[in-house]
Amino acid sequence: MAGTKDRIMDSTAELFRRQGYAGTGIKQILAAANAPFGSLYHFFPGGKEQLGAETIRSSGQLYMELFATIAVQAPDVLSAVGDFFTGAAQTLEETDYADACPIATVALEVASTNEPLREACADVFDAWISGASAYFAAAGIEPQKARELALSMLCLLEGAFIFCRAMRSTESLHVAGASAVAAVREALESPA
Repeated sequence: MAGTKDRIMDSTAELFRRQGYAGTGIKQILAAANAPFGSLYHFFPGGKEQLGAETIRSSGQLYMELFATIAVQAPDVLSAVGDFFTGAAQTLEETDYADACPIATVALEVASTNEPLREACADVFDAWISGASAYFAAAGIEPQKARELALSMLCLLEGAFIFCRAMRSTESLHVAGASAVAAVREALESPA
C-alpha cells in the first residue's frame, strides 16, 4: 500500500490532469488520498504550491519512463513515436477525454501567474526535450536535428491534447502522430 505522501501526490496528479491547478482544492486532494488534513503540511510545508511543484516534477518523470517503456518495446524509432501517440489517443478515449497531460494543463493555467509552478513545468519540458533528443541522436540523427525533432514532437503532442479534449475526438492526436513519424522518418533518411 502506498504511503500517505505518495497517495497525496498520486491524487494531486490525477486531479490536475482532469481539472487543473486552480480547480483542485486541498480538501479534495486529501479526500481523494484518504489522508488527514495535517498530513499535507507535514509533507509539504509550502502548502499547495509546493505539492503542485513536486507533483508536476514527479508526473513528468513518470511520463518519461512511460515513453522509455514504449521505446524499449517497439521494434524501431518510428514505431515508438507512433505507438506513443496511439497510446495517448487510446487513453483519452478510455477516460472520456479527461486524462491528458497534467504538466500542460497546469502550465497553460499558471505560467504567467506562479513562478515556482512555471519553473516546475519548464524543468519537466526541458527534461523531456533532452530525453527525446538523446533518443533520436542514439538512433543516428544529428544532435541539432534530434533536438528540433524532440521539440516538434512534444509541441505536436501537447497541442493535440488540447484539440482532442476540446473537440472530444482523437483525430488531432492521430494526425499529429503521423506528422511526428513522418518527420522522424525524414530525419533518419537524411544524410548526416
